[in-house]
Amino acid sequence: MHPLRVLAGRVLAQGRPAVQTVRFKTQGSVQQPGSKRFSTAEATAEPAENGNGSTLRRASAARERSLTMETLNPNVKAVEYAVRGPIVLKAVEIEKGLQQGVKQPFEEVIKANIGDAHAMGQQPITFLRQVVALCTCPELLESPAFPEDAKTRARRILQGCGGKSLGSYSDSQGVGCIRQDIAAYLERRDQGVPASWEDIYLTTGASDGIMSILKLLVSGQGSSRTGVMIPIPQYPLYSAAISELEAVQVNYYLDEEHCWALDVNELHRAYQEAKRYCNPKVLCIINPGNPTGQVQSRKCIEDVLHFAYEEKLFVMSDEVYQDNIYSPDCQFHSFKKVLYEMGPEYFGGVELASFHSTSKGYTGECGFRGGYMEVINMAPEVKVQLVKLLSVRLCPPVSGQAAMDVVVNPPQQGEPSYPQFLQEKTAVLGALAEKARVTEEILNKVPGIKCNPVQGAMYAFPRIFIPPRAVEEAKALGMAPDMLYCLHLLEETGICIVPGSGFGQKEGTYHFRMTILPSTEKLKILLEKLSAFHIKFLEEYTALEEPSR
Repeated sequence: MHPLRVLAGRVLAQGRPAVQTVRFKTQGSVQQPGSKRFSTAEATAEPAENGNGSTLRRASAARERSLTMETLNPNVKAVEYAVRGPIVLKAVEIEKGLQQGVKQPFEEVIKANIGDAHAMGQQPITFLRQVVALCTCPELLESPAFPEDAKTRARRILQGCGGKSLGSYSDSQGVGCIRQDIAAYLERRDQGVPASWEDIYLTTGASDGIMSILKLLVSGQGSSRTGVMIPIPQYPLYSAAISELEAVQVNYYLDEEHCWALDVNELHRAYQEAKRYCNPKVLCIINPGNPTGQVQSRKCIEDVLHFAYEEKLFVMSDEVYQDNIYSPDCQFHSFKKVLYEMGPEYFGGVELASFHSTSKGYTGECGFRGGYMEVINMAPEVKVQLVKLLSVRLCPPVSGQAAMDVVVNPPQQGEPSYPQFLQEKTAVLGALAEKARVTEEILNKVPGIKCNPVQGAMYAFPRIFIPPRAVEEAKALGMAPDMLYCLHLLEETGICIVPGSGFGQKEGTYHFRMTILPSTEKLKILLEKLSAFHIKFLEEYTALEEPSR
């Protein structure tokens, strides 16, 4: 059997424990149905030998499970998340093998599949860790090892926590003073556009906020079921959430030939087509783009908001990469700021939720799961329902809220921590900009690969040519051609990237997403290995086609 088909079978089989059956011998009489009490039952089992010679308890009669693949929620089965999909499972398997001495044609697995900055070697921002450490261990407030500006922020955060402890629950919307700091940050970022702390909700990463808003928006049946417009390529969180909520996915395609630009005519096309089978009422935007790395112009954002206003769409603006702008010709414009500048009719007429996170930017603090959303123009009675929904999960991690506070309230000029903070922030963003440039430059030198400029975010999403013979082989194996490509790459080089089919792409085109987060040295090694692999891949599959010509 083909090894890749074996992999597919393994993935499906993972997590399925062996079934043990139990025979029950009742003691005493059993009361009739409706009685309040039942007699005890003693499980008896017969010993059996397993493959290692140890004794197992083998039950003599099968007991049916309540939860099986047949009874599992079908919406869960429909969920797919390529960033941690079969490629990553295979990478973990290979990595474990390397640790156990299994020989491979490479010495390590290089994971370029996910935007996890610290896992790739990025160092934490000192000031952020100092504030969170002080909040976690308040006795450190007496230590001369910590700067006063860090202590001031920690004391303010702790003052807003129940019992002055990071271990207490916060309000479901988040700690009040942190929400106030976020509102102040937004006003600074957007050059005076007003922000109310009562429109701010702390979340468990941006993903939690996105899911919460979608839960509010999805309703209806049949042709009235909510349609959610998402960019293609997209971050798989959106398609996964849509599947889980049983909403209708409405694709609009970014323009690869123009650096993944968003064309408002494509929005009109997708919207009008979707109206035939659903009720499109949500427009999702990712700016800067993931996986595509484009940064939208102000004119583009204005056109999108005008479209949303005309069609009465709720806009969800994913802005977690707002600090990750590398191209000197690009600038981040928040959707809220542009909406405000379009005038009162628009600013008061478009419902908008914007999302940010500690996980990206220059901090890369993924593990804290800190984030927030700002929601404007939501009906007051609906806001009550939103708070109710958020209350079910009690509150986001308070340590993550503290980390989010530092992101929006970093050291300012004149404070003791400012010089070190500025140096660390500049170094991180400068290195990312250089790696974005190097990635584009090297990939575009490889025959059969075309990479648009990485204007922002943390990823490249190059288009790759895959020979027809490889496409045929992939179809025979029941997988996407770029999945076949990425599996071969992993098995031959140890490089773990994600196939473009996991993000969506135009029919007949193939891509992969790779992060630019590895160190510059390791990134260059990755790109050299990838380049050599691609040429070899083309040569091998082209040679296979020769006899048939």
